[in-house]
Amino acid sequence: GLSNTRTRHAFDQWPLPNATRNGTNYTMETAIDKAGRLVVPKAVREASGLVPGARVRFRVRDGLIEIEPVPMEVSLERRGSVVVAVPRKGQAVLAAAEVEETTANLRTGRRAAIGPDAAR
Repeated sequence: GLSNTRTRHAFDQWPLPNATRNGTNYTMETAIDKAGRLVVPKAVREASGLVPGARVRFRVRDGLIEIEPVPMEVSLERRGSVVVAVPRKGQAVLAAAEVEETTANLRTGRRAAIGPDAAR
């Protein structure tokens, strides 16, 4: 899947391929094999949050090929007094270490975006 917050944080860590930042264009290239497959470079996978098995959607627009993650299908369910989004298909449960790492990365990215002297 893809998280906008994760993408912004990844962008702060390294230049995204095929992107412009501060007037500099960053690009990466890959080749399509005889079977029509292509390898998404690791930096692109990491920056976009793509993981093995992730579904992607292709679109051709004005001569450019766009690739985007297919959004997760969810149902809205009431749980007590709140409504939550529940995946329609089973999803792997995140380990506590994954949640802690993601939270730490988001906090680090937020501090970097607003300055090192920002209060937590």
